[in-house]
Amino acid sequence: MKNIILFADPGIDDSIAIMYALLNPDIRVLAIVSSYGNTSKEQATDNIAYLLKLAGREDIPIIGGTNSPSSGEIPTYYPEIHGQEGLGPIRPPESISGELTNFSELYKIIKDQDNITIVDVGRNTSLAALHLLGENIVEEIKEFYIMGGAFLVPGNVTPSAEANFYGDPIASQVVVRDLNNLYVVPLNVSNKAIITMDQIRYIQQMSDNPLIEIMDEVMEYYIDAYKKLVPGINGAPLHDVVTLSLMANPEMGKSIRREINILTTGTGMGTSIADFRPSSKPAEKNINIFLELDYPMFVEDFINVMGKADGKP
Repeated sequence: MKNIILFADPGIDDSIAIMYALLNPDIRVLAIVSSYGNTSKEQATDNIAYLLKLAGREDIPIIGGTNSPSSGEIPTYYPEIHGQEGLGPIRPPESISGELTNFSELYKIIKDQDNITIVDVGRNTSLAALHLLGENIVEEIKEFYIMGGAFLVPGNVTPSAEANFYGDPIASQVVVRDLNNLYVVPLNVSNKAIITMDQIRYIQQMSDNPLIEIMDEVMEYYIDAYKKLVPGINGAPLHDVVTLSLMANPEMGKSIRREINILTTGTGMGTSIADFRPSSKPAEKNINIFLELDYPMFVEDFINVMGKADGKP
């Protein structure tokens, strides 16, 4: 059983990742940290609260994360990919209003629980704040999994930068510089984690869980957006879900141990760099970059977790 704190900014792929985490019997969600990113923090919070209500898991605290990047700039949102409210065509009912728990509650959760994994599938601002504001707190975390970066492959917001690292490269550089037992899931593998509408409909035939019932509307919107970005694609990559799936099933991917640096200014801002030359040495810290993915294993895991979910508990 993995005890996780999930940092997210839902967003469609973040929302599906939250569903996956809630439905996976091998994952225990201790808290979800809501931050800006694909949408504003306020909207992300309402989206998380909506998903928790559908799942019957309103006992899970929603922690208030950051509102904007470390630079103080106004965040850029992506409604063309995630919709105005972050869930494609779905708008959480007006009666849903997420109640935020103070950020300081994270330190209490970490102190009270053993063997915690932090999974960050959004901008890294809140995770960097956790580290910088809490003396040695990250040393009490067993491992970190983050979705971010692109190594020797094109970016998805600039020719070389991935959205999470580009959204706050200052925070991301703090994370890759200071944290240990870090596992990075970049576009190299997350772009391959494509799920199709046929697979979504198959899952819906298997489960009557309220979370699963909304997946078709959400994924249709997401896939249509990706078809405009990547002509010929037959589905959409679930960047954030595969990060959780690799955390739960590390044998599903292959990684290499290397130091990471992120450019924080200039035309290459957000670009992630590692030395993959044959003569390069492993990182001194346990920093791992996933570069290969067993795609059939990912699809099998996703269908098993989502399709075997029964109705609301």
